Amino acid sequence: MWRYHPDLLATPVPRYTSFPTAAEFTESVGPADFEAALAGVREGERISLYLHIPYCRELCWYCGCNTGAANRGARLAAYLQRLGEEIDQVARALDGRARVERIALGGGSPNAISPQQFDALMRRVREAFAVTDPIVSIELDPRGFDREWAEALNWQGVRRASLGVQTFVPRIQAAIGRVQPLEDVVATVGLLREAGIDSLNFDLMYGLPGQQPGDLDETLTQAIGLRPERLAVFGYAHVPHLIPRQRQIDASALPDAEARFLQAGLGHARLKTAGYRPIGFDHFALPHDAIAEAARTGRLRRNFQGFTEDPAEILIGLGASSISAFPGALLQNEKNSGRYHLQIGNGRFATARGIIRSTLDQRRGRAIEALLCAGSADLSGLPELLDIRSRMLRFEDRGLVIWEGSRVRIPDEALPYARSIAATIDPYRAPSPTRFSSAI
Repeated sequence: MWRYHPDLLATPVPRYTSFPTAAEFTESVGPADFEAALAGVREGERISLYLHIPYCRELCWYCGCNTGAANRGARLAAYLQRLGEEIDQVARALDGRARVERIALGGGSPNAISPQQFDALMRRVREAFAVTDPIVSIELDPRGFDREWAEALNWQGVRRASLGVQTFVPRIQAAIGRVQPLEDVVATVGLLREAGIDSLNFDLMYGLPGQQPGDLDETLTQAIGLRPERLAVFGYAHVPHLIPRQRQIDASALPDAEARFLQAGLGHARLKTAGYRPIGFDHFALPHDAIAEAARTGRLRRNFQGFTEDPAEILIGLGASSISAFPGALLQNEKNSGRYHLQIGNGRFATARGIIRSTLDQRRGRAIEALLCAGSADLSGLPELLDIRSRMLRFEDRGLVIWEGSRVRIPDEALPYARSIAATIDPYRAPSPTRFSSAI
């Protein structure tokens, strides 16, 4: 269904979960900038919270997340203590002005901590921010998930969960360091449904070592049979120069660019046929799910969690390496857990890097978001419009972008090229084969 233009996908590009991207972050910002951003939050403004748990019971070779082994209980307890202190610091700075409507927990694997620790953490958040009935979502590792954890999720009113599945094919699981029997996932899904989870996501991957179209088809068949409301189907990004653990993966067994393209097309076609609505390029949802409804009504957004229906303009990240997004700034906490501990323990915010967003960059960011979420964007407010049109010409010549005055539109057949097209709006991008993931 898609035509393959290798030259248009040759340059790695960002996923654009923010603009400017994290590649543009510098150490020119710090705790004072975070404090100023919090002071600028208006009375009654809706905000979302993201809590980062940078630990996993087992480390997967492919993963690029900031995470470590959860092999020492004392280390986990100390981290949660500091995270609780940071929650209190931020709540004091906001002084009741904000309205917390969403809470997301990610990692790592939040279920690397105990159900009791999770319950205590959630109670601390609710008390600090006077949260009443938030939408709570959590990322989970099916390995080790049990009924006690399911009961904790139900007790805290969690209704959305995302499972790291990646593949159901055992030999490919072994090749990426994530051995996870189908039975574990099936059992976890059953427990989550009993606990009241009504929006369940599976993360799947293509472009894995040794993966053939039949392997991906088998995984999709198993996933469709379990009927999660959402599926994210990502292309594996092999960047061992940035993520040392990926050196354990046999690079010679990775599918080439054309094979990745065909696998992406297979996933798209199978899921559409199974009744899932495409959300952007690599997300899919059943029509009744909130994110599908947002896409249908033009309310789809994009933030550090990917595509979302979250309308909040402010996302506050809590925990080591987490990123906060304000209209005028993107601010990231210390990645190093030791320095994070030191900052929070001394009563300071842990902001270590980021970028102040100019008014023009905010306009660029809205244009990129509109292009990726709605498939079209009005670029009339960008002074470099002529340069952008010139950079888009090679896509226009192939029928992959359509201009309607100053509005650019991406037709359905151009979906695999969406991020590459969006990159033409990004003035920070220069050809770089090492900094970003493959364009597909």
